[in-house]
Order: sequence, then C-alpha cells, then structure tokens
Amino acid sequence: MSDRPEYKVTALRQGTVIDHLPPGMAIKALKVLGYQGGGVVTIGMFLESRKWGQKDLIKIENKELTWKEVQQIALLGTHTSISIIRDYKVIEKMDVSIPSEIIGVIHCPNPACITNHDDLATRFHVEEMEPMKMRCGYCETIIRKDELELL
Repeated sequence: MSDRPEYKVTALRQGTVIDHLPPGMAIKALKVLGYQGGGVVTIGMFLESRKWGQKDLIKIENKELTWKEVQQIALLGTHTSISIIRDYKVIEKMDVSIPSEIIGVIHCPNPACITNHDDLATRFHVEEMEPMKMRCGYCETIIRKDELELL
C-alpha cells in the first residue's frame, strides 16, 4: 500500500467519463468538445495507470458525447475509453478507435480544397496508423497527426 494520499471523486448520476486519455490531454479534450458547462466537470491529470503508466481522466456531468465528439476524442488517444452513465450506472462503455475514414471532424489545411469553399463535410482516409497519416478524400492532401486541426 502506498503512503500517498488518496483522492475520492463523487460518482456521476448522469454524464460521461472519458478515461485513459494520454497524459496531459484532458484540457485539450475539453477544448475539442467545446464544453460550455451545464454540470460539474472533474479532471484528473497524470494519474497512475497500471496498464499505461499515466493517464488523464475527465468526468462530465449531464453530457453524453455525440458520434462526432467520440471521433474527435479518438484522435487524441487510441487507448481512451468512454463510459455513459445514467442513474449512477455505466449503461454503455466503448473503447474508442480511429476509423479508416474520418468524416466531418478534421479541417483540410489545403486552402484550395473544395471543403474550404463549399458546404461539404471533410472526408479523410487513414492511410497509416503509426505514425498516423491521413489523406483528404477531395484534394488528396496528406496530413500527419501533429498537423491535424479538429473542427
């Protein structure tokens, strides 16, 4: 047993738990989600993780993520899990993964791309996972994970 102090966080009645984010990504995840309030948000950063060494954790009261938000979170960390909580119980738990095609989530950096001029959802095809490389389905521009700008 460790002599470190233990911290307890109140259970969620309704909401979402985002667990196993890469260390230091919790604040970025909240920015990506554009969370405007509506409930308590609990953030744990650089927490111990038996499996990954360290992790971040977010609990968001009174919010369930949309499919687009789940995809955005997946791009931040491939080992992340999302749990939907209702009446203090986990009703759904998903391990997020990056799909082979990402629609309407990433901005195309090519100023000439049609998605930057017309009302079209961006469409990127994942060509490589490590290191991540994606190709725009319209203009063929290739971007790496460190270059992506989420919508």
